[in-house]
Amino acid sequence: MPHVRSIFLSDIHLGTRGCQADSLLGFLRHYEADNMFLVGDIIDFWAMSRSIHWTRAQNTFVQKLLRRARKGTRVMLIPGNHDEALREYCGTHFGDIELKYEHLHIAADGKRYMLLHGDEFDQVTRYHRWVAVLGDMAYNLLVRINTWLSWVRRTLRIPGYWSLAGYAKRKVKTAVSFIFDFEDSVVHAMRDRGVDGVICGHIHWATIKDIQGITYINCGDWVDSCTAIVEHLDGHMELVEWRLVAPEFEKLPPMPDPDALTPAEMA
Repeated sequence: MPHVRSIFLSDIHLGTRGCQADSLLGFLRHYEADNMFLVGDIIDFWAMSRSIHWTRAQNTFVQKLLRRARKGTRVMLIPGNHDEALREYCGTHFGDIELKYEHLHIAADGKRYMLLHGDEFDQVTRYHRWVAVLGDMAYNLLVRINTWLSWVRRTLRIPGYWSLAGYAKRKVKTAVSFIFDFEDSVVHAMRDRGVDGVICGHIHWATIKDIQGITYINCGDWVDSCTAIVEHLDGHMELVEWRLVAPEFEKLPPMPDPDALTPAEMA
């Protein structure tokens, strides 16, 4: 089991049909970390106000988080716009989980990264909330259609994973422009703060890249792309695309679950 210094996750959207909790549990079974940072939109209160879809896998994920926090892993939640109701509790602890609006993370190599969700740099979310809600509903529809397309591909034995939402983001000029504008806005703000980089979420577009001397890192999501950022023990940041690496991990001999209940907890 790879032991890493930190895991960064964002846009899990618990409480929705699109949440890929089973894949997320597979990722967590193979990664152990000293720190876990949840960078916003972990629980989707927007979608849950319309309907709630809470599975056993989603419940297991929450239990794993609490168990890791009790066992000494530092777990921090930075609320996003979909779970903004939690922002009024920033600065407090929920059990063993810290809640912060943003956080300055110093990596093992000394680099300083600002952790934030990123919705404050999205002009649509800030000033046209109803448009953001409609866009969120449209995105969820694409994800549900993609679930059906994935079933068809598996039935026809077509290898690999193809994302309809990702295809739309790459091909629709407005979406591409929005991504670049978001990245530039975040990087400009971080340069004014004098940090080395930023780790955020919000736009469901995972990447690690240098923009004008600032390391821009986006965690992606666990609705479509199933991606995470891990910080290795030397401070090196890596983007993990779980759909691509999961088959390699599955070839390994079974490992004990690090989050399994101890005999005392079961008693």
